[in-house]
Amino acid sequence: MAGIDVSKYAHSPVHKAIAMRDYASLRRILATLPRLGNPAEIRTEAASMAEEEKADAISAVIDRRDVPNRDTPLHLAVKLGDETTTEMLMVAGADWSLQNEQGWSALQEAICNREEGIAMIIVRHYQPLAWAKWCRRLPRLIAIMRRMRDFYMEITFHFENMTLAGFDGFRIQRSDQSIIFLGDGSEDGKVPAGSLCMISHKDKEVMNALDGAGAPATEEEVRQEVIAMSQTTYLDPALM
Repeated sequence: MAGIDVSKYAHSPVHKAIAMRDYASLRRILATLPRLGNPAEIRTEAASMAEEEKADAISAVIDRRDVPNRDTPLHLAVKLGDETTTEMLMVAGADWSLQNEQGWSALQEAICNREEGIAMIIVRHYQPLAWAKWCRRLPRLIAIMRRMRDFYMEITFHFENMTLAGFDGFRIQRSDQSIIFLGDGSEDGKVPAGSLCMISHKDKEVMNALDGAGAPATEEEVRQEVIAMSQTTYLDPALM
């Protein structure tokens, strides 16, 4: 992005600091943002809502897209090949999955631009960030579900004009599994609140799909994930 016009980002302090590689200004901006609490300590609906308000305030600053190409600050950092800024934004909680005008996320941009170092920074942070968001929202979700009446729902999928290259005899088979969300956990306390249990009736096994979800990935796991992504073919969303 040689010859970037900084004036087009002047209204967004974060974008401007990134465009100018002004790390000192970026640090000062990030230092003024609200501080989220420990997700593990958020246990009430009120606390959950308060944390979401802080998260929204943070996102309004570091995820804004009212700039050329609707690039988030993270998109801009990726396009500039700036690992320092990428790390700062991810630590601050930037949303890597937001799409720009072309339909690309910042991670997809990094992969397609062969910015392996930047891709690893994003991948290293995105699971802990996703887990923190889940924990932050869980008490509110549980409270809402408690107020809901029991209901029964059927979902029907209808596909039109669908072409699948490389598939023959595409069909959906019923799985001998049940999925149970335990908002309050089990009565004996062995299964924590917010557990998503996968029950295999054939094998008579129960697995908590969220086990280990909050554990940070190892550097090797991060590297392997980036390699796998690099070997995936991405289609330009503008051509789809």
